[in-house]
Parts: sequence; C-alpha cells; structure tokens
Amino acid sequence: MTSGAPATPRRVGPVWWDDPVTRTRTPLVIDTDPGIDDALAILLALASPEVDLRLVTTVHGNVELAQTTENALRVLHLAGRSDVPVAAGAGTSLVVPQPERAGHVHGVAGLGGVVLPPSPAAVDPRPAVTALADLLTTSEEPVTVAAIGPLTNIALLLAVYPGAAARIGRLIVMGGSATRGGNVTAAAEFNIWADPEAAAVVLRAGLPTVLVGLDVTLPTVLTAADIARFAAAGPVAAQAAAFLGQYVDHARTAYGTDGVVVHDALALTEAIVPGTLGTVLRDVVVDTGPGAGRGQTLVDRRAASTAPDAVAVAEQVDSEAAVGFLVGRLVDLAGGADRAPQTSGRDTRPSDTIQS
Repeated sequence: MTSGAPATPRRVGPVWWDDPVTRTRTPLVIDTDPGIDDALAILLALASPEVDLRLVTTVHGNVELAQTTENALRVLHLAGRSDVPVAAGAGTSLVVPQPERAGHVHGVAGLGGVVLPPSPAAVDPRPAVTALADLLTTSEEPVTVAAIGPLTNIALLLAVYPGAAARIGRLIVMGGSATRGGNVTAAAEFNIWADPEAAAVVLRAGLPTVLVGLDVTLPTVLTAADIARFAAAGPVAAQAAAFLGQYVDHARTAYGTDGVVVHDALALTEAIVPGTLGTVLRDVVVDTGPGAGRGQTLVDRRAASTAPDAVAVAEQVDSEAAVGFLVGRLVDLAGGADRAPQTSGRDTRPSDTIQS
C-alpha cells in the first residue's frame, strides 16, 4: 500500500519462480457470488502457482445463494479441483434485502447460459463464516481473502469472529468507485450496492484492505481476439470463453466496450501478484442512506490518509498487462490443470506448466 502518490503498477509476468522470496504459495480464500467474471477469477486463481486456493465461500449477489454455491462447485470441478472446499454463506443482506439480482447480466443461473457438469463434491457443512474463521486461525501463513461479491460474509466474520478476522493478511475487495460513478445506479457499484451496511463495516474495520473498483476495472477489457486466444487452448478454457457470450452483449450495452470488463479477475490478479495495481491510502465512507446515493463509496481524494482505518484504493492499472496475464494463465490452465498441485501451500516447487 502507498501513502502518497499512486504506486507504479507492477507489470505482471512470469516472475514467481524467479524470486525465491515468493516461492511459498500464499494461502487464498475467494468469497464470491458466481457470476461470469467470478468464474473467470476462480479459474485464474487455480492457474496461478503463486497462490494456494484453500477455500471458496459463497454469498448472495449476482444470483441467489443456492445457485452461487452450485456454480462455485461446478467451476472448481471444471478445472479438476473438486478438492477445494466450498462453504455457503449469507443468503441475504445484513439490513435491507438486495433489491434485485443480476440475471440480465450473468444469465438466470449465473454462468451466461452455460450448463456445467455437476460436481461430485458436497458443500462443506460449516457455515461460510465458520469455515473462514477456522482457516484463518489454523493457517501458519497469513491468508489473503479476495472478496469479489457483496461483503456480507466478511462483515459477519468481523462481528462473530473478530480475532480470526484480525489474522487476515490481505483483504482484496472488488467493489466501489472513486471517480467513475456506478454501474447499477448512477452512484453505486453492484457489490457495494447489494449490501451497503456490510461494506460500511468492512471498509472501516482497519483491515489491510485493497479496494479494486470501477476506476481500474472498466479500462481492463478482454477483446474478442483475447477470448478467441484462450478459447482454442482446450476444453476448460473453451468453457470459460463460452461463459462470456452474454457478458459481451451486456458490456457493449452498458459500457460501450467491444469486449468484456473483467472486474473480478483484476481483483484476483492483485491478490496473486501484490502491487499489480497502483494504490493510495484513502478515507472511504459508504452511503447507507435510503436515497439515490445508496451504496456509493465516497473516497476522499484530497490527500492521502494516515488514519488507521484507511483503505488502499486502486487508482492505476496497466490494463494491457493485466489482460495478458489473465489470457496467458487461462491458456496454461487448459494444458496444466490436471497436473496442478492438489494440496496445500506446503508444495513450494516452481511450476513449469502454469505460467503467464
């Protein structure tokens, strides 16, 4: 995190095995509401040897909780990683029920109309917050949590297991906007809007948080050529490309882009390669009122913050490098998913089959 001018974004590339400091794989949890871009983010994490995906927790958001949970199980199975536990979390927002889902963006079932084979794995019997607290308290290394859906589960973790929450190594939040307005209302980004009260709790909790908002996600677009490149790489990547058909149509209508805005995958890139995004410590307040601004993230950009609850707000991105990183990892996942490590971060060998 930076406290003055934005950090120069790191150009992501095949750096993991070149740096002995980073050869211990970082334990990772993804808290998610799959969702097309969530599915891409999960696949990106599985393709990245820098991180060890230990747990997926699901939350209401793009579709209902039962569907986000089923989608998470099926995406993991697609990649040959049904061993990763999936725990179901909050089915509704803390205070005000989420006004609407995002089926018009992600399809009624959340994956753009694609029906993946069912997973042989069962849902973890623990509630998501309990599963997350168990992992945080037993992990020997700091755990990175990538929260790429509404923040209800993380707010509940803070309330029920504050000691476990304090052990989070890094919290990467996909949500909000400092300068670009909203994407679900004129003021609010979807994940924050879906549970503003939860977002307000999380973003003022003093956790080591990076906020990856529309300021850096909207310029980061997968073009038709990018999608075609990984679509031809193998069956896993071809399914990932198939998710994107409806999403491309929505991005063209909503953002005027001839491609796909990869919100959640960019947040995962920052989780995988810290420093990918240029950040500045800012004071962030969430509008929890009933008016037109509900869900807006009010980011004080007058000066960098020195407050203990300041949030590292992502303000700079090398979009070309980030897209190249995602495409390269999806191509490599197609060829290496069945050979990827199946256990925990204790396997610290460099990979020669999963690269950027």
